[in-house]
Amino acid sequence: MSVSGRQVALAVQTMLQTATGRSCGYGTAPTATSLPTGITIPYCVLYELGQTGGIGPSFGDADADARILLQVSSVGTTAEQASLQADKARQAFLARVPGSGQFLNAINVVGATVIGRELDREDGTSVVNSTYTYVQRFVLTVSTPNS
Repeated sequence: MSVSGRQVALAVQTMLQTATGRSCGYGTAPTATSLPTGITIPYCVLYELGQTGGIGPSFGDADADARILLQVSSVGTTAEQASLQADKARQAFLARVPGSGQFLNAINVVGATVIGRELDREDGTSVVNSTYTYVQRFVLTVSTPNS
């Protein structure tokens, strides 16, 4: 069974919005009706950058696992605001429950399980027309159950 990159991205979008308390667009800026904060800055934009399948295997099924690459662009009106939103996104992805090793913020994907998360790259802040963007890339390792 293959992993749906779209389903993983939608689950990450939900997790980011819940964990940061800010809106997160999927491939574009959030809209005025996006929850929880609409287009009010700061917000983030999530991009699905592709995946590598067959990385090995849950119980011998070479097609069961995938590494999914996602980009989170945190947007602010100042460098500090964009950096603070990026800190919240990093925390949302990587924070763990003390003493348990479990991730604090669940990423619930229908038909799959996120079994690993890592920060792949941080490009930091850039500015265009007085809008600051802080770019981060995360890798999720996802497994699907054998049918």
